[in-house]
Amino acid sequence: MIFGKYIEKKIESLKEYKNLGGLKGLEKAKNLEAIQIIEEIKKSELRGRGGAGFPTGFKLELGYQNKEVNRWIICNADEGEMGAFKDRELLTKCPYLVLEGLTIAGLAVGAQKGYIYLRDEYTYFSGRLEKAIEELNKSGMVEKPFPIELKIGAGAYICGEETALIESIEEKRGEPRQKPPFPPQSGLFNLPTIIINVETVANIPWIITNGAQAFSKIGTEKSKGTKLFSVSGDVKNPGVYELPMGASLRQLVYDCAGAQNVKFVQVGGASGKVVRGDNLDRALCFEDIIGAGAAIVFDNTRNVVETMREVMLFFMEESCGKCTPCREGNWVIHAILDRMSRGQGKKSDIQSLRDVSETMIDTSFCGLGLAAPTGLLDSLALFEDEFQAALETVT
Repeated sequence: MIFGKYIEKKIESLKEYKNLGGLKGLEKAKNLEAIQIIEEIKKSELRGRGGAGFPTGFKLELGYQNKEVNRWIICNADEGEMGAFKDRELLTKCPYLVLEGLTIAGLAVGAQKGYIYLRDEYTYFSGRLEKAIEELNKSGMVEKPFPIELKIGAGAYICGEETALIESIEEKRGEPRQKPPFPPQSGLFNLPTIIINVETVANIPWIITNGAQAFSKIGTEKSKGTKLFSVSGDVKNPGVYELPMGASLRQLVYDCAGAQNVKFVQVGGASGKVVRGDNLDRALCFEDIIGAGAAIVFDNTRNVVETMREVMLFFMEESCGKCTPCREGNWVIHAILDRMSRGQGKKSDIQSLRDVSETMIDTSFCGLGLAAPTGLLDSLALFEDEFQAALETVT
């Protein structure tokens, strides 16, 4: 496994990290041309671990090709997805791995500065991150100055979206920007900016140290390497687990997390797909289902209508309000589900849920509105009987 020894326990110092084999990737990268680093990452077929699965080498190449005087690279640690905490595991157990990967990526892009954008709820370990940054700076490992600055968000879920994150760093209201232009062309302070997820960047030292070929031997045809999964909900052993890409959802929730009597799992957090408990042989990879690596498990005691009501409450509260479909759509859906969960549903409610959801998907400004109804639409398809039952008490 790629992360095993780095997340078994807290790595307390840069020296301890180095004794475990850390910094070898950075040492090797210093002797490579930027394009050589990028080519190695491209050959590994590493894809983004934040949910979208964009090819990492290609993303870095976009930054490298844009020969502006100043370029930035940002590590997105705004892990606000419901049920997601695997990035927190990396940052608290071994921040040095993330910093090494960010520095290598910065060398590849030609960035003048790096940022780590940390969600407000994670400020309790910001001091540990600052200490790790200071240790790396004093180590002499980076010959050309590459400052890394820690930026703390204000707790808004929308700031996980890359352009809203940029707005936040610029001390503006956290709202998504119109795209194009995309951040690699015009991002932070209107300069080329590469934004990369915590887990994604943490893979880079292993790839540079061990080679792209070794990395690409792990996983499936289109999903290389391993993946960290956050498992929570109705399980005996909630936590973070590392599995090779292509492992089954059944293996994750039953064998690793000790679940029993699973009714359904929402894979990818609140915006993820819903999978019935009798269909858990699905593969955890980009070819099938994966999302951001969060799996929330619900057993047979759970009511689907009530669960989706809580999911949509989350989106209703976290919508930035910039666009009408997301702002109003989440409110309308939650109101309908709240009424249904109290046995006051109308016969037209199920169709209304579908109609509003599809309107949000078709017309929302950014990915939040597009993804918010995913779990609801899946639930309507898989558990329509429970939604129908919520209408039975109507007179």
